[in-house]
Amino acid sequence: MSERIPSDHGSVRSLRASLARSGGTRRPCLRLPDEVDVEGGDPVRLLLDGVTTHARVVSDANGLLLRGSYDNQRLAREPGEGENRLVEWCETHDRGPGDAVELDELDPGFCYGLREPGERVVYDVPRRPNQSLSDIASKLGE
Repeated sequence: MSERIPSDHGSVRSLRASLARSGGTRRPCLRLPDEVDVEGGDPVRLLLDGVTTHARVVSDANGLLLRGSYDNQRLAREPGEGENRLVEWCETHDRGPGDAVELDELDPGFCYGLREPGERVVYDVPRRPNQSLSDIASKLGE
């Protein structure tokens, strides 16, 4: 079962992030602030308007970013197959490259929430998966 936490709760660290262009495309991606404790290749959960999505952290010459967020972990590893929910979120909220957003750290290294600056959101924070089950799933995925 998930835990409900508002974005202004004392346990939530809110970080200023920005949207950027994804490579040579016009699609937005999420540039992660330096304070986020993740590395390139890490899988993370990104909560968008109450929906839990899956993303993979990538790095470029300017730092860490999320190029997209998808319905499940497999699609996050193989992004060409699924709908990019981060792009949908940006379109719904009329946000694009160069715009600031708030990245709420809900479970460091695992789960983050995205919202417009000044907006208050209540998140349903998913629990971390059982590590032994995750290890088995990772091995099967390879």
